[in-house]
Amino acid sequence: MPMKLLRGTTALVCLSVAAPVAAQDDPGFLGTLVLTAGKRDLSFGTALARTVVDEEEIQDRQASTVAQLIDSVPGVTLVNGTTPQGSGINIRGFGANTTYGSDQKIAVQIDGASVGSEELYRIGTQLFTDPMLYREVEVLRGTIGSFAYGSGIVGGVVRLETKDASDFTGGTPGVGGSQTFEYSSNGDGWVTSTNLAWMPADGAEFLLNYTLRDQGDLEDGDGETIGNSAFRTPSGLAKARFTFGETGAHSLTFSHSRTVADDKDVPYDQFATDGGTFGNVDRLTDTAQTVLEYRYDPASDLVDLRANLSYADQRIDYDYVEGSSPLEGTPTFPFLVGTVNAEQRYETTKLTLSNRARFTAGAVSHDLLAGLELQRRDRADNTEAGAPGGTNDRVALFVVDEMSIGQVTVTPALRYEHSRIETAEPLVDPATGIRYADDYEDDALMGGLALAYDFGNGLSVFGSAAYTEGLPIIDDLGTSATARRRIDLTEKARTLELGAEYSGTDLFAAGDSLTLRGTLYKTTLWDITSYTVAGSTGTDLDRVETHGLELEASYGFAGGVYLDLAGHVGEGTEYNPGGSDAVWRNSPADRAQLTLGRKWGDAVDLSWEVVHTADKRDALGDDLPESTVHNLRATWRPDRGWLDGSELRVGLENAFDADYVGHLSSPSRKAPGRTFKVSLTRTF
Repeated sequence: MPMKLLRGTTALVCLSVAAPVAAQDDPGFLGTLVLTAGKRDLSFGTALARTVVDEEEIQDRQASTVAQLIDSVPGVTLVNGTTPQGSGINIRGFGANTTYGSDQKIAVQIDGASVGSEELYRIGTQLFTDPMLYREVEVLRGTIGSFAYGSGIVGGVVRLETKDASDFTGGTPGVGGSQTFEYSSNGDGWVTSTNLAWMPADGAEFLLNYTLRDQGDLEDGDGETIGNSAFRTPSGLAKARFTFGETGAHSLTFSHSRTVADDKDVPYDQFATDGGTFGNVDRLTDTAQTVLEYRYDPASDLVDLRANLSYADQRIDYDYVEGSSPLEGTPTFPFLVGTVNAEQRYETTKLTLSNRARFTAGAVSHDLLAGLELQRRDRADNTEAGAPGGTNDRVALFVVDEMSIGQVTVTPALRYEHSRIETAEPLVDPATGIRYADDYEDDALMGGLALAYDFGNGLSVFGSAAYTEGLPIIDDLGTSATARRRIDLTEKARTLELGAEYSGTDLFAAGDSLTLRGTLYKTTLWDITSYTVAGSTGTDLDRVETHGLELEASYGFAGGVYLDLAGHVGEGTEYNPGGSDAVWRNSPADRAQLTLGRKWGDAVDLSWEVVHTADKRDALGDDLPESTVHNLRATWRPDRGWLDGSELRVGLENAFDADYVGHLSSPSRKAPGRTFKVSLTRTF
């Protein structure tokens, strides 16, 4: 699709169409989901830029990683590809970058547990898990919907929800489950995923999942092997839920998920395709999340209480493979070996208490969410590997009040957060012998305001302004001049959004439906502590400014033909202290994704997806040519005889074998070439 066609959609920013259904009970700016005729549900009736990838689409896309799954969301970029350890998530130009898998400006949660936020050199986002464990992935873009989840969030929030036993038993006592087998031609990849669900009685349910994913080295569109693209990851999920009380007002949910990879003789640098200067390592990656949530939801609009206790634990152990680095035997090698011979561990314990109350005061209806968050992040000391140790204790209070006055909705949000960092080892400057303080404290008050107006004819407009601060993190500990400056500074960001949506049916033909939503955004980041001037190791940027347009649309006929559109156009600028500027190195590309499909009830779904990307750059900042990728997908659900309960899915990704490098990826890491995928699922 020509990019001038995508830019022409700016004129449509004030349109969106849909048919609302039940409101969500998740915290944040609470909107209403829209069931569209296409593959994806869109949000309607909210100022929040929110996209939900449900279980149906998770299965439909047959993705190898969660990052690979959500790069179809407007403004989201998958950085450095197709492996769990190497791929990173960038939203609106923030998140994963060409050096670290995280810049603290996006938050990732699994059942409420905070994961994937460590700044590890040349390692991906650490969202190290398997898509088969999840029933839903929610992407919140920008700052305005982030105040219930953290501070310093500029790009957005990724929230993953694991599967439930009731998904397989229908919510009634009994036994259920599913078995999925999947094969991928490129790299001879295969997956087996087993779900076993049991509800012994009303109010008790149990689920076990085991998934094993194996992939060999992929080939690009030119038929060349993509180095460092093979992996093998066993994953598991155990989940239990108990509902009790006379009216079932009490519930207690436990979930534990884990993914492990034991890789031998692989490059340390996960962004590259070979060992390079760092050489190869034996790497064990072990990530686990454990969550216990209590909910009290009586027959009262004033009480919907949740207590979520989570623990996230990640270990990455490296052992250098002798002889694999060209620097071995040189004076530089002793400094390098500390990086590639390391044992790293990151533990995050968090308790979130929140209550949602709905009430009316005069002419104003309130939907009020208030909460308290206590968090401790504990990191083992590994200074030689660029990961200083210590603890970070945080206390936060947040409140979000969605107030409706007739056709107007006003939603103020506030978050106060206090942080205390304590070093694991004394901070002593080796050159001067000066010992610095062992603990540092800081706090911040941040918030935003969202406005929406519903014209009552399917058209609504919205806008928001949000301000956030990123408090210093454990990675800012150190004795260098850069570390000393950053530890006493909070990074600040402001985001403005403006958009509209329109809903309607029977527009061009009887029984048709259309959903169209557009959002303009502008973000300014200053007092920067996470990005240095290009070519510098100690001078931070003065500020970063980004802006763009996001568009999501779905149109469907009563007969089953549908069309989905997702697009993003934007750019960014980074400003140096001296007054010079350059293109923002992490800006998302201009991208349009168009899907044309046809459904025959629930039995058959055929679709053709075209993804065109322009204004691309690689990890070194060099321009890349535009790319167009075609993907074909088919789903068949027979409902007769012994085949009832089966699903057959077939996909052909990059059907024309396009040879290209993904936006912000390393020049040597090309995208996979033509890939045939087939999966068979049997539910019981």
